Amino acid sequence: MSDLDDRSSKLVTIAGVDEVGRGALFGPVVAAAVVAPLSSLPRLIELGVKDSKKLTAAKRQQLIEPIMATVIDGQIGLASVAEIDRLNILRASLLAMKRAVLRLKCTPTICLVDGKYKITDLLLEQQTLVKGDERSPLIGAASILAKVWRDNLTVDLATTYPQYDLAANKGYPTLKHRLALQKYGACPEHRSLFVRKYIN
Repeated sequence: MSDLDDRSSKLVTIAGVDEVGRGALFGPVVAAAVVAPLSSLPRLIELGVKDSKKLTAAKRQQLIEPIMATVIDGQIGLASVAEIDRLNILRASLLAMKRAVLRLKCTPTICLVDGKYKITDLLLEQQTLVKGDERSPLIGAASILAKVWRDNLTVDLATTYPQYDLAANKGYPTLKHRLALQKYGACPEHRSLFVRKYIN
């Protein structure tokens, strides 16, 4: 790589944006945005960064520190249960993504957004990538940050709502979670439109 190419790779900064928790019955939808120069991408690949769903919980946790040491910045955005119920899960997910991007300490040249929908009302160049968490190490890094942050939040909330087995299911509709909804009803952190079919 020439000196000019090297300088160019540092000038072009890319944000990877992803969300987690769309299919959960409980808690907010959480997005993360990470921004890095092109020159950082090989390091993320070397670390083994990929779709968070393909990593164990322990491996995701181990990757947080090296990811943050490699990227320029990483930020979290979320949309609350009330916003999910009011907007629908897709619009709430895009809102969480927008909030994560707007919290970044530097403005990226372009945002790579997981999925097929661009972030609404975000005045930055965007490129959508279906299965982006598998195709882009930056989106993969964002998926890991978002997953770890949301899982930690859900585990914390499990102490307040122990009856739903949240520490194990992270808010997703496992059998124990569904049976608990039938027995105890929903709590304030349940998404009302999501849990309605599980409550008698």
